[in-house]
Amino acid sequence: MAARMPLAQRWSRVALTWLPFADAASADVTLPRLLRLSLFQVSVGMMTVLLNGTLNRVLIVELGIHAWLVSLMIAIPLLAAPFRALIGHRSDVHRSVLGWRRVPFIWFGTLMQFGGLAIMPFALLLMRDPHLFPVGLSASALAFLLAGTGMHTTQTAGLALVGDLLPEDRRARAVALLYLALLAGMMVCSTILGGLLNHFTPTRLVQVIQACAVLTFVLNVVALWKQEARSEAIASPQTPRPAFAVVWQRYAAQPLTMRLLATVGLGAAAFAMQDPLLEPYGGQVLHLSVGATTSLSGAWALGALAGFALSARWLGGGIDALRIAGYGVVLGIAAFLLVIFAAPLQSPLALGLGALVIGAGAGLFSVGTLTAAMGQAGSDAASADMAGLALGAWGAVQTTAAGLAIAFGGVLRDLVSTFAVSDGLGLTLAHHATGYGVIYAIEIALLLVTLVLMGPLVGRLAGSRAASSTAGARRFGLTEFPT
Repeated sequence: MAARMPLAQRWSRVALTWLPFADAASADVTLPRLLRLSLFQVSVGMMTVLLNGTLNRVLIVELGIHAWLVSLMIAIPLLAAPFRALIGHRSDVHRSVLGWRRVPFIWFGTLMQFGGLAIMPFALLLMRDPHLFPVGLSASALAFLLAGTGMHTTQTAGLALVGDLLPEDRRARAVALLYLALLAGMMVCSTILGGLLNHFTPTRLVQVIQACAVLTFVLNVVALWKQEARSEAIASPQTPRPAFAVVWQRYAAQPLTMRLLATVGLGAAAFAMQDPLLEPYGGQVLHLSVGATTSLSGAWALGALAGFALSARWLGGGIDALRIAGYGVVLGIAAFLLVIFAAPLQSPLALGLGALVIGAGAGLFSVGTLTAAMGQAGSDAASADMAGLALGAWGAVQTTAAGLAIAFGGVLRDLVSTFAVSDGLGLTLAHHATGYGVIYAIEIALLLVTLVLMGPLVGRLAGSRAASSTAGARRFGLTEFPT
């Protein structure tokens, strides 16, 4: 028996090395528990695809609703994004007789998601009837607002719960795992939803959206089950609960905090401005087929997976989180140059490679900045009551900046392309590629400014070195790679 023990121990070490993200778990939060908790990100990914992708196409093509009205409805969830900092703060100081801080917010966020999706298909179908259009429009606006607010509430409180459960040296891997869950939810759900609605009928629309409502509820409840321990201090009325303004002033007064938020906003805007333009660029400029342009989204997702894998490896090696975000910015600049030159070269390969590198850069930037925000919020006991606020501020800045950039990029692309095609810029630039090129050039400029803002943060921001001091000596294995 004694001779077998070393062999068993060796097999245990091999299994741990080859198990993806095993190092993200801890003694208290095992890997199965962490994977179960990540299901709330899967539901958020499904909501994102449904609201921003699937319904966008269905409303315009099948239901015949004007594109500008559809854009306004899809933008309604952004109204809740600036309040993510307040939501995070409220989850930090919430008093619950059951002794929970994060659970009530994830629960009510889930209920809002469920309620918004439950009434959404009927509200959308009412818009087809001219006599009931005002009622349908009002109900649709309410449905989008409920679903969007619930999504932001669930994600903010869920990320804060992860920060509460895991020690500081494990959070970096957990962040990469949560982003992988978000991306997996988006990829899988986009394929399934597209197939289910391929043959559109009003009944099928109701069935699909309400199935998403039920699945969201189930995923979030399973993710939440027995995750947060009850605390007498949270239930006690004697526990200090500072006001939002007080905590925000203390958070904003930390060195370089506002520079970090400005960096997050500019970087998010730079990466997101081209999101709805990449596939139209391939079709309109390079004359690619629908299948070929769809593969660009797959290339972006593959690049994002590579970004998560690299960020997990580098964070585990003790590299500063914001330095990793800077690598993502540099990759983004190179990627946008590839996309720009794909037009004069008429090279689908350059465009596909550009989409791949855009995904990698965005993945590195997002994981790096979120890790820095999470580490800064929870780096010491004095800042424990601002963890949710810090993560909410990161989410609010990123989501709002990305949404505004997407809207601005679409409008500017249309204006510049129309002006260029009408020979307003000369014969050389009288092409649809001119409008797209202007957007990508603006994104490059934004990324350069992001690098300038980020420079003083590297190595100086509290908590941005997420890994422990011994992590650098650990051998790198397949643990760092996502599935």
